[in-house]
Amino acid sequence: MVKISQINPQPSKICAIDASTNSLAFSIFENKELSSIGKINFKGATTYDKVTDAAAKTEAFFREYGIPDAVIIEHTVFMNSPKTAADLALVQGGLLGAMGVAGVKNIKSINPIAWQTFIGNGRLTHAEKAVIRSSSPEKSESWYKSKEREFRKQRTIRFVNTIYDKNISDNDVADAIGIGHYAINNWAKLS
Repeated sequence: MVKISQINPQPSKICAIDASTNSLAFSIFENKELSSIGKINFKGATTYDKVTDAAAKTEAFFREYGIPDAVIIEHTVFMNSPKTAADLALVQGGLLGAMGVAGVKNIKSINPIAWQTFIGNGRLTHAEKAVIRSSSPEKSESWYKSKEREFRKQRTIRFVNTIYDKNISDNDVADAIGIGHYAINNWAKLS
């Protein structure tokens, strides 16, 4: 009988990526230890300009930091805005193409809620939402949604700073570390 760990062995060097239409935040884990973190910002007047810049900078990034054994990237999910989802898909396509050109052979994606739940930052409970609403009554629904997103971003930052003894304030970099944390602890679950 073949074990799952033999089919999908744990890589020694993993690069975890949290991408947006404007940037690529990354964390690199070597032998399960966090070794590098950072953020690359994309420039351009249009989404297509940003895709071109993202591809060029991503290829250069992997040439500078070396080709990891695996890359794990947060999967694109549908948001309230179809345009934002489409733009993110374009940028991620540019990133994935650049990774292939640079020589990355093992790319996996993860749904955001999977890694967020793993680090204890799943969807807010009714009680947590009620606290936000009661502390600031009579606000709009979009205001509350924004506060809930900010609450969760801060929870990820606190987790990362505690577990990895860091002082990170950038939520994108914290997300990249959270993605990597999931990957180093759950590699066999990734397909």
